[in-house]
Amino acid sequence: MSNAHASFVQLHHGADLYVLPNVWDAGGARLVQQQGARAVGTSSAAMAWSCGYADGGALPDTALLQRVSEIARVVSLPVTVDIEDGYSDVPDAVAARVLRLVEAGAVGINIEDGAGSPAALVDKITAIRSALCGRSLFINARTDVYLRSLAGGDEAVRMSIDRLQAYARAGADGGFVPGLRALDEADAVASAVPLPLHLMWLPGIASLAALSQAGVRRLSAGPALFMHAWAATVAATTDFLGGTMAMPEGAPGYAALNHLFSEG
Repeated sequence: MSNAHASFVQLHHGADLYVLPNVWDAGGARLVQQQGARAVGTSSAAMAWSCGYADGGALPDTALLQRVSEIARVVSLPVTVDIEDGYSDVPDAVAARVLRLVEAGAVGINIEDGAGSPAALVDKITAIRSALCGRSLFINARTDVYLRSLAGGDEAVRMSIDRLQAYARAGADGGFVPGLRALDEADAVASAVPLPLHLMWLPGIASLAALSQAGVRRLSAGPALFMHAWAATVAATTDFLGGTMAMPEGAPGYAALNHLFSEG
């Protein structure tokens, strides 16, 4: 087990949840490390958009691997990579892609069931574990029961629990339920599943303390940071085109930014 992988695993088993910023390139990864993050994750949507592709399986494998390699090069933090559904319906092809990501420096992945069957994700997780041959990787299994409104209320809780329990048996290390916000439902899932529970930030989500009390152990940003950056760039570009742009208070200068990437 690598030190980075061990540190990443430990983050999920502490007394409180930890917050995982999601980035899309090496610059963003270095920024969140500088700001005190304890790990860095990619957002599949943000990475695809930043490369000029739509989210949803369109990002080429070469672009994914290049970005992950660049991120791993500039940070000392554990790196986990969102790979959507593995970009393939073939379990062995997914496993081969994951091995390339491990070689590029990833110590964790997110992999989702999306609109597919739970059995399909079970097969992919099983194939990944087999291909790893005992090498360390944190597999965070995501179910889209809430995100895709596959069910509601008690049925959504039951469906999420059933799916995450199946993914745990297949070899997953964490369970991710984006779209889940209600604290009582989060508590029910966390109590019934033998995996640390991961949620995604959404407007109106409960406080970190309340989420932690409900059993949540990881909260990620998803594409939210990219959306913030996009909105800021839109505003600055509009100002610049109108001849009124000013540097925001606290913005780093050229020398400070260049020094950040000249270190090490």
